[in-house]
Amino acid sequence: MLDNAFLMVIIILLINVVYVSFFTIRMILTLKGYRYTAALVSTIEVVIYVVGLGLVLDNLNEIQNLIAYAVGYGIGVVVGMKIEEKMALGYITVNVITKEYDKDLPRTLRAEGYGVTNWAANGLEGERMAMQILTPRKYEMKLYSRIKELDEKAFIIAYEPKSIHGGFWVKQVRKGKLMR
Repeated sequence: MLDNAFLMVIIILLINVVYVSFFTIRMILTLKGYRYTAALVSTIEVVIYVVGLGLVLDNLNEIQNLIAYAVGYGIGVVVGMKIEEKMALGYITVNVITKEYDKDLPRTLRAEGYGVTNWAANGLEGERMAMQILTPRKYEMKLYSRIKELDEKAFIIAYEPKSIHGGFWVKQVRKGKLMR
């Protein structure tokens, strides 16, 4: 009986990790506009959910099953977020303000395939350079590292644009010419 109870706890835990991971991925896909992929993922998600919940509801007198369900849910959130980070769908816009105006910095980043728009800016301590950089999310961490290499005191703010239209850089990305 103890072996079966332990096996039931493991099964419930794993089912919920998988279910919540699918749930997280489906939500991200929905938010990013991948409606048909999200619909397919949700179909699988619901089947997993019903099986897992059924196991718990059939054995409500066993507190360890409920605990396994709750712990699996928490672990599933983390696993789903990690999967989403690896998928890195969409683009990121990074605003950078450098300590000094350096005309070579935007040129260097453009040569590496990033979309860079720059302009002169004024801060509390004088002239600065502001840049807006667009890149696929999968290159986000690489971009941060590169900026810090070029200017370790750069001020960096990032956000995800909801939509992108126009510009030569977007055409290059669609043709698959970025980061070769």
